[in-house]
Amino acid sequence: MLAAKKTWVMTCLRGARMFSGHGPRCKSLQDCYNLLNVQENCNHNEAKEAYVKLVKLYHPDSGSDGGDPLKFMQVEEAYKAVVKHLAEKGKTESDQGLNDEEEEESKYLAPQHRQYLSFEGVGIGTPSQREKQYRTFRVNRATDQVLDYRKQKLEAQDQQNTMMAMDIQQSKKIIITQAVERLVEDLIQESMARGDFDNLSGKGKPLQKFLQYPYIDPMTHNLNRILIDNGYQPEWIVRQKEINETIEKLRNDILGYRKKLGQPLTHYTLEHWNLNCEQFRNDIKELNKTVDKFNLIVPLLNRQMLHFDQDKELAVILKKYDVLMEANKANSDIIGQPTKESSTQNSLFNWIKHFLKYNQRVR
Repeated sequence: MLAAKKTWVMTCLRGARMFSGHGPRCKSLQDCYNLLNVQENCNHNEAKEAYVKLVKLYHPDSGSDGGDPLKFMQVEEAYKAVVKHLAEKGKTESDQGLNDEEEEESKYLAPQHRQYLSFEGVGIGTPSQREKQYRTFRVNRATDQVLDYRKQKLEAQDQQNTMMAMDIQQSKKIIITQAVERLVEDLIQESMARGDFDNLSGKGKPLQKFLQYPYIDPMTHNLNRILIDNGYQPEWIVRQKEINETIEKLRNDILGYRKKLGQPLTHYTLEHWNLNCEQFRNDIKELNKTVDKFNLIVPLLNRQMLHFDQDKELAVILKKYDVLMEANKANSDIIGQPTKESSTQNSLFNWIKHFLKYNQRVR
């Protein structure tokens, strides 16, 4: 009896599912809510309670007199539609609430100047939007760093290849120099073996190249000679040479400018001469600073230099200019003064000229 009843219920359910598409269905979401007898603003629990209540009423196996398979299928479809609508509605509200919450937190809870301390200050908008922008920024930055690393690696390889080529050239030069030195040494040894150096006047006697410096150490002299031959000079010698060249250039420049202005000086030229003298004094001050540095590094006390006096230098230059002017004037006087022979030649030339003119008139 029980088995037959279950078989009948299943047959009714299959028939209801088969023909449910042709029977009356909920035309809209509002009809689904009305069928469940709940409001649109209800929650999931209220809809479930209404659904259970209607299932007990219309289920064919409920044992009640109101069992109706078609009605049961309509209730089931209405419940599914309501649950789906409530899920979509809840998801939309939760997303909206999350965005509103993030905006509220970033707007009211955190100070405005701290909003951009995260994500390295990249991006605008809400934190979630800024996070997406920051990820894109990190990808681009990583790509740039990879390209820079490859570029630096290639440049390092090129530099290493260049340095290797320079080392090879230097090694070749050293090898050639050593080969030449060995060749020269071999030639000297061969000449000594043949006796080519036996007829030298100074054979077996010490070298006489240190006679003018009897107290100098030969080793020190040879070391200094090697340094000079290879282009090395101590710093104090270079400074001394620089000081001498600079003072000589300043003297020649101021003397040349005085010659250019000529004699006598006008108001305009005197003004320019005073400006040039002031510049000369400033240059002498800078040169005296170099003299101080030279005196600190020079090894011998008698090699130290005194400061150049500005007024004395100008006085010497003006005196030299006066001497040059007197010499030029004397030379011009000697050139312009007529000699006795030249005056005789001029008088003879004038007599011949007058004689020729007289003959032309007579004719």
